[in-house]
Amino acid sequence: MEEKVKHCIIVEENICDNCGFCNMCEYDSTKVCDNCMKCLGLEDNDYRGILIDSIEEYNSFRSKTNKKE
Repeated sequence: MEEKVKHCIIVEENICDNCGFCNMCEYDSTKVCDNCMKCLGLEDNDYRGILIDSIEEYNSFRSKTNKKE
């Protein structure tokens, strides 16, 4: 049976080694993300949310991004 390999979401060519870098704050590299929303420019809003314009299956997304290279 084929084992599925999880890829890094930061550097897609790499295999995920659970380093935790994807969970770190974009503005304070010593802090784990706490959903403050500064990175999305929503820190002053009285709500937390993002707009989703499409949902794609992971494998189809990976094949699209690999073709662009």
